[in-house]
Amino acid sequence: MNIGLAQINTTVGDFAGNAATILAAYHDLVALGAELVVTPELAVTGYPPLDLIFAGEFVERNLATMAEIHASLGDVPLVVGFIDRNTTGHGKPFFNAAAFLRKGKPPVVIHKRLLPTYDVFDEARYFEPGVASAPVEFGGKKLGITICEDLWTPEFLPGPLYRVDPPADLVAAGAEILINLSASPFQYGKPIKRLQMLSAQAKRFMAPVYYCNSIGGNDQLVFDGHSLVISADGTRCKELAGFDEELAVVDNPTAPFVANHRDELGELYRALVLGLRDYFRKCGFQSAVLGLSGGIDSALTAVLAVEALGKENVTGAAMPGPYSSEGSVRDARLLAETLGIKCLNLPITHTYEVMNNGLEEVFADRPEDATEENLQARLRGITMMALSNKFGSLLLTTGNKSELAVGYCTLYGDMCGGLAVISDLPKTLVYSLSRWINRESEIIPARSIEKAPSAELRPDQKDQDSLPPYDLLDAILALYVEENLPLREIVARGYDEALVRRITGMVDRNEYKREQAAPGLKVTGRAFGMGRRLPLAQRYTP
Repeated sequence: MNIGLAQINTTVGDFAGNAATILAAYHDLVALGAELVVTPELAVTGYPPLDLIFAGEFVERNLATMAEIHASLGDVPLVVGFIDRNTTGHGKPFFNAAAFLRKGKPPVVIHKRLLPTYDVFDEARYFEPGVASAPVEFGGKKLGITICEDLWTPEFLPGPLYRVDPPADLVAAGAEILINLSASPFQYGKPIKRLQMLSAQAKRFMAPVYYCNSIGGNDQLVFDGHSLVISADGTRCKELAGFDEELAVVDNPTAPFVANHRDELGELYRALVLGLRDYFRKCGFQSAVLGLSGGIDSALTAVLAVEALGKENVTGAAMPGPYSSEGSVRDARLLAETLGIKCLNLPITHTYEVMNNGLEEVFADRPEDATEENLQARLRGITMMALSNKFGSLLLTTGNKSELAVGYCTLYGDMCGGLAVISDLPKTLVYSLSRWINRESEIIPARSIEKAPSAELRPDQKDQDSLPPYDLLDAILALYVEENLPLREIVARGYDEALVRRITGMVDRNEYKREQAAPGLKVTGRAFGMGRRLPLAQRYTP
């Protein structure tokens, strides 16, 4: 059977646009010889719709859109993701569903059975789990249609979460082909793990797997595509592009597909670019502004912005203060010249002196401390927000995950902005990705990568005056934030107890800052934001 995979980019709530995208892909795949077309999870609504599901006529419009799509089909069936109403009289009001649509016949509806509630997922808030799995008969075959999590293995999930095994039920009922509609967000290193998991499922059930994933950015999530067709022996036969829309028709998946070495840093780069580009496109912004400090974080953010939006839509601003080095200003200008973007020179020294003078009497009996450092950062934040307001450009914040974790950032200062592009990249990964960008030619100034990082808010300041070396800091943060390990287990892995307590205490004390941070692009296993929810007013001490 020729099965067409429609790896498409949908937008939450854009029913007309999503329907047009689905039908365009459908007709193109039919022209390519598809006998059945498959779309990603919740393609009609876009994923994740979150509390829009509860908004007035949202679900009704989704059902009406699915009916319009059904009426527009030719003789080839379509499997499409949508939200179905729960009419049983008990449980949550909706189902996460897929419809098998055939011209002139009523839809065959499949309900998702495994509803994730970990990390960024909260599907049990909205959906009732499906109660059964039955194959759909078509073309002399029995098709086992599953939705995302339904096909995942326990080894791929954070623990044994479920008591049912939908693909096992389908195969036991005679399913010969497994089809999966997915909206599986990207994280660094995930595509290869996803491939391994789906290959294991194909081998386990001795059935080919057709896996259709979304692509595109929706808020903090980036969907990477990498849709797959895997033969019954677990061999990858077809892999669609990462981070791009693509259509493919595959029949009788037996010929193995040999891929080149996986460039995980390249995938990370493309994920960030796609997430940034789609955030602008789907929110209606055309241009970006950002501060250029001459450091590696702002340099990496600028490179990503230019790749996503075009150099003509990115403006940088150098804002030297009383402690800024000539080298940092020079590196900021060099980066702007290399990227071909405008770089405004907006010194804050005079404004800082005026503010200090105005506060001199109030602060007369107190020594200088972080207040004066933060004042500089906040003056820069005010400057950048003024540019954003005046020119209608979205301000990009440039802080990394390591800084955000321990609070090495200033509220209403360098945290100002509408999108935190690299807020889920630990500092060590910022260095790795920057060196990857420079692998063929120097785009990010070498000095920005090689020099000791500094906020330059006091004389001769270095990050390592306040923080341990970033390789050590990031290792402990990964264990505490991403793996959620208790302190004793982190110490048992060879880390100094006093240092572990200091770092984890900084993480806990700065939750209030992260609550007020700009949304960021999730690219690791656990990002700050929607995937990590902690109370602000609490007295728990590890």
